[in-house]
Amino acid sequence: MAIPYGTRFETSFDQVFPMGALMVGEVVADLEYMSQEDRARGRQAKQKVDERSGKRQWKVVVTDPSAEKERDASLTVTVLAEVQPVPPHSVQVMPGVEVRPIAFEGLTVEPRVMGDRFKYQGFTIRATGITAPQTGAAPKRESKPAGHQSQTEQKPAA
Repeated sequence: MAIPYGTRFETSFDQVFPMGALMVGEVVADLEYMSQEDRARGRQAKQKVDERSGKRQWKVVVTDPSAEKERDASLTVTVLAEVQPVPPHSVQVMPGVEVRPIAFEGLTVEPRVMGDRFKYQGFTIRATGITAPQTGAAPKRESKPAGHQSQTEQKPAA
């Protein structure tokens, strides 16, 4: 089966970030590359626009606590929105140390080849929004086919 280059696959936040994500820095505009000549001429950098949605691109650097390799612990998520997304408030974990747990809405991943000398498969991660993560939610349970109950789930006969 051939999958066209540039295919974006929809996915859930929990699948990409099973232990959540921590925002590093601020939400910044994703700017087009400018050569030294353009900078010397005083040209303004343009913000990138997504070719499919037509929305502006914003960059968010996050730390993934579930990353198995050091190179995967910090990554950039591209947020597609007309206006700059506003992240949730930070949380103070100890005096002077604050973290900003975040969640993404509308996540898609696009496979691509990464690395300079040694190549490996990576993903371009895009989102349509930033939200505060859900806290205190009930754990997800595996669904069972209808009519199948375990010993502890069976209802007593009336």
